[in-house]
Amino acid sequence: MVAVEKVSRAVTGSDSDKFSDVAVLRRKWHAALKPETKLPSFEDVMLGSLGRLSDHVMLIKGVDSDLEISRAGRYVETWLDMEVWDTPLTMLPPDCALMLEEAAASACRNGKPHLTSAHCVRDGLVQAYDIFALPMTSRWGETLVGAYVNERGQQYNLLDAIFYATDDGILSLATIRDAHERPFDFQIVQFNQGTAKLLGVEADELRWRRLSTGSHALCSPEIVAKLTAVISSNCGDQFEVSVGSNTLKINAAPVGELISISLTDVTNLKRREQSFRLLFESNPMPMWVFDAETKEFLNVNDAAVKHYGYSRSDFLTMKLQDIWPRDEWEEHTRALGLIGDVYQSGSNWRHLKADGSEIEVLTFGRRVPFNDRDAFLVSAVDITERRKAEARVAFMAHHDALTGLPNRVLFQERLQSDLARTKQIDKRIAVLCIDLDLFKHVNDSFGHPMGDRLLKMVAERLGTNLRATDLVARLGGDEFAMILEMDSSPNEVSQFAARLIDRLSEPYSIDSLEIVIGASVGIAISPGDGKTGEDFLRNADMALYRAKSEGGGVHRFFEKDMDRAAQKRRDMELDLRYALANDEFELHYQPLIDVSENRIVAFESLVRWNHPKKGMISPADFIPVAEDIGLIVQLGEWVLKEACEQAAQWPKDIKVAVNLSPVQFRSRNLVPAVIGALARSGLSPFRLELEITESIFLAETEANLATLHQLRELGVRISMDDFGTGYSSLSYLRSFPFDKIKIDRSFVRDLADRSDCAAIIRAISGLGRSLNISTTAEGVETEDQLDALRAEGCTEVQGFLFSAARPASEISELIATFGKPASQAA
Repeated sequence: MVAVEKVSRAVTGSDSDKFSDVAVLRRKWHAALKPETKLPSFEDVMLGSLGRLSDHVMLIKGVDSDLEISRAGRYVETWLDMEVWDTPLTMLPPDCALMLEEAAASACRNGKPHLTSAHCVRDGLVQAYDIFALPMTSRWGETLVGAYVNERGQQYNLLDAIFYATDDGILSLATIRDAHERPFDFQIVQFNQGTAKLLGVEADELRWRRLSTGSHALCSPEIVAKLTAVISSNCGDQFEVSVGSNTLKINAAPVGELISISLTDVTNLKRREQSFRLLFESNPMPMWVFDAETKEFLNVNDAAVKHYGYSRSDFLTMKLQDIWPRDEWEEHTRALGLIGDVYQSGSNWRHLKADGSEIEVLTFGRRVPFNDRDAFLVSAVDITERRKAEARVAFMAHHDALTGLPNRVLFQERLQSDLARTKQIDKRIAVLCIDLDLFKHVNDSFGHPMGDRLLKMVAERLGTNLRATDLVARLGGDEFAMILEMDSSPNEVSQFAARLIDRLSEPYSIDSLEIVIGASVGIAISPGDGKTGEDFLRNADMALYRAKSEGGGVHRFFEKDMDRAAQKRRDMELDLRYALANDEFELHYQPLIDVSENRIVAFESLVRWNHPKKGMISPADFIPVAEDIGLIVQLGEWVLKEACEQAAQWPKDIKVAVNLSPVQFRSRNLVPAVIGALARSGLSPFRLELEITESIFLAETEANLATLHQLRELGVRISMDDFGTGYSSLSYLRSFPFDKIKIDRSFVRDLADRSDCAAIIRAISGLGRSLNISTTAEGVETEDQLDALRAEGCTEVQGFLFSAARPASEISELIATFGKPASQAA
């Protein structure tokens, strides 16, 4: 293994012996040169007084590449490690033959002595040699070359300069799509330390950053274009990128909406490809030489012995097939038959170690002569750990990180596959959407860590007693889904769903706490409930929505009218988004009557939607939708502003009440919105009542209480609506000093028929008097109800007995006419 460095130079430096040897030969050559000849004769130069120099000299004869050594000194034979008298150069080690052939050719071509040097590597040590070629003529008319060889300088080790340990980078990119679903950017969602090291940046410059905002090598337009092509074509790709003076090999594989990327520093690999002949035994990478025909191992380095676990003697009795898994013999053999002089594996290979374990490797090789045999020099790179990391990234792309269950991506893929398979064998499948009842209360009461532990326990229960053909997945949050292969009627699925609900509703024990939740299930069955996987999942979700709307804890099958209801809701969502901009909302007001004075003391503002085509739409229909699509905050601010502006025109002793949604509290813009509405309208804060429900205390209680106190400090009155229908009404009265509590209409409705309703109203009224809190009874429709409420001590009443909600334009007249006989008021 020799690296030849061809330099014509003058011999200088401290190596005076070599300088003297070359100088002596050069003088003898020039002294033997006659004016009438171009070259001196062999006899005049080489015969006579060479002395010890003759041990370092060989005589080369022949034409062009057909050269042979006719005789050689002892040093030369030691250097070549063989007897070389009358030996063709082709029989020498190729490195030595090439070096001597080029030196002889240069001397003959130029017609004068030629000095060159070469570097030979033996066992990882480099030794420099001087080669001095002298062209001469012979008495037989042919040209001869006398070649002088001698070592120069000290040996030195190149291993540390050429090889060093490298760490691969593994990262995962999430696809960012535009409004047309076209990929245009990528976000780094996971990476290891090797990634930051290879890219030459700090980890903070990579974490959750989009490529469009970065400056490292992966952010170049060319790389982004290649990654876009990978995600668009759903086909993996390999390419390289330069990072400073280094070269990284990028292996990109699409996994759903993610791209799994491995970064391998191939800088040294490329250098090694140019230097394979320089290194073998001391190479830290497993390397071996095998016979190109018999596939027998001819030599292995220490790294191969250590890495594979075979002893050197065992290795040298083995063939390549002995480290191949039997199921890959044919593939390995076929690949070997296709390689040329240089080989680099295009895919991973599995190899067997001495203990029977398997590793994944990339192999690189080149054809070389070895002990007069046609052979291949091979190096192997163990990528087992890298593949495990890539497999982990791929697993995470298809599985839920918390529960380990398949995620939505894998569920959809499996659903499509199962639909195609069961169609061929005339079977049906059922898709179940499962949502946990009361799970939000667990998160709100005990925190998200407890909620996460509960989700893991739910996942375990869902996974029990499933067949190999079934699948359970977590779609997100507290929503799960199942695919069941059916063997009989829908009754089978119905019974399964009922058992599943019972199983999930059994208590969970976490940290000595007993937690009880429930479950609702929606079911869609092939082939009638859809054509595609998306159809079945959407329809099962609609059935789940029906189960939840009926109180939960039940299962429901998909029905066609659910699709119509869903379409109706989608239409409403679309119309709602335009309604506010088109001034389709308006406020109606219902009066609140002081029982003792029989006069209007306030109006409750109630939003109405006057749809241009469908007419008036009930708030019970559109308010929940507005909350779901995030429009309720904007709508609530409009109601607040409009109510304050209209109330400012009323008599100053009449207040206005505005209902607030829990969503408005979560927006954290409620207090500024109230301040702005009051400021713009000029309405006194003491004339504004804000009505809330107990639901705002179910989550973020401390933050919501702080908001209520800020509002109270402004002078705004706070009222609790629908009092008595929640779980902890009395405890909320301790949490905040309400100005008013409104008795739910359900107690008023049954007042005449149920004595317990009268007792509840009496208790609430007494509680209000004790706490100096006003009480308002809602839903008063008869004189008898009014008399009973007056007797029980209610301070205010509200209902159709006095007036339905009226448009703003009728309020002045309503105030003026209130108190007249009903016939006149009408």
